[in-house]
Amino acid sequence: MNRSIPAAAAVVFAIGIPSTSHAADPAAPTAVTFAKDVAPIFYKSCVECHRPTMFAPMSLMTYEDARPWAKSIKQRVVSRTMPPWGADPTHGTFRNDPSLAEKDIATIVAWVDTGAPKGDDKDLPGAPTFVDGWTIGTPDAVFAMEQAFEIPATGTIPYQYMRVPMNLPEDKWIQAIEISPEARAHVHHVIAFTQPAGEPIREAAVLGPTNIGGVTPNKPGLTFPEGVARHLTGKSDLILQVHYTTNGTPATDRTKVAVIFAKEPPKKQAAGGLALNPRFVIPAGDGNHEVRATQVLARETVLTSLTPHMHMRGKDMTYIAHYPDGSSETLLSVPRYDFNWQITYQLAQPKTLPKGTQIEVIAHFDNSTGNKFNPDPTKDVRWGDQTWEEMMIGFWGIVVDPVVPSSAQQQR
Repeated sequence: MNRSIPAAAAVVFAIGIPSTSHAADPAAPTAVTFAKDVAPIFYKSCVECHRPTMFAPMSLMTYEDARPWAKSIKQRVVSRTMPPWGADPTHGTFRNDPSLAEKDIATIVAWVDTGAPKGDDKDLPGAPTFVDGWTIGTPDAVFAMEQAFEIPATGTIPYQYMRVPMNLPEDKWIQAIEISPEARAHVHHVIAFTQPAGEPIREAAVLGPTNIGGVTPNKPGLTFPEGVARHLTGKSDLILQVHYTTNGTPATDRTKVAVIFAKEPPKKQAAGGLALNPRFVIPAGDGNHEVRATQVLARETVLTSLTPHMHMRGKDMTYIAHYPDGSSETLLSVPRYDFNWQITYQLAQPKTLPKGTQIEVIAHFDNSTGNKFNPDPTKDVRWGDQTWEEMMIGFWGIVVDPVVPSSAQQQR
């Protein structure tokens, strides 16, 4: 970027007194400022979460918001822990990859290293607009727990199943869904599914065909690609399976579920599958214990996303497709799994897997003292619901031809 010779320098030249070479150098760089250089990066890659009413710890919408955090921002972007993303770039391409380009990281570093100047307000780009509290946009409907749940400061809380009447007279197709816990620091996960209105809650239906979505810590809403939607059964109640955890502070939660309805019936329906292994023992002190799970596809499958799930000792997870012709392909590798960022990796392009493909999921767990998140490295660990226990599940998303769940499926 060039800059013109300042008026004072022009006067110096006019009276014949030599100026410094730097002042006259047309290639001398201008300062990196928030308004001109950094705000566009934040607006593109950060403020979906770092804004008022969202779950990030601070807003980056304005200079006044961002300036106190400048050194921390530099550290997090240089280490690539922000924006959060765990996929090894050598395996797969994903449409929701928020990773910063090297030039963007260099810009932020230069801004911080030169004192994090604001710059001229006239250089600010137009700020993006958002709907308070939601990442999917303006919801068509919001369904909320009728009564708040009181979370104690300590103790173990079994899974809670909350009935939320929807009062929908007919079936709908969902284009986007977002689940928003009020007490995010206490919510391990929420899974939403439907069942006929007024009937006793059937806990086993949580991962059945009437499942409409879920959320884990720090997860934004999900918007399906054009032509893809998920079915929402009319004359049904929404059932929320909520896993609360205690953290020393009491809280109150009233989780909400927002949806945007599809404008027309979809060409494809969003669905899912998984491979899991509940039969493992992670020895005390073991820093690299391996657990594997496999699932053979009974039919040709169009894969759209991959979501690793483990708890506090989760270290890494890899998905490998073993094809019927004997070849294999790594679909996703997450070398540094982070329980606080359980990301759904959305494929840039859907991938067709032939019938008979075996999806192998390989996970490693760190039950050693070297894992700062380890609840207790002196104990063997087995499968369990609570965060101090473990899980090993490789979820994936698929699309299928639209199928409306039958009444029998609703009863499951």
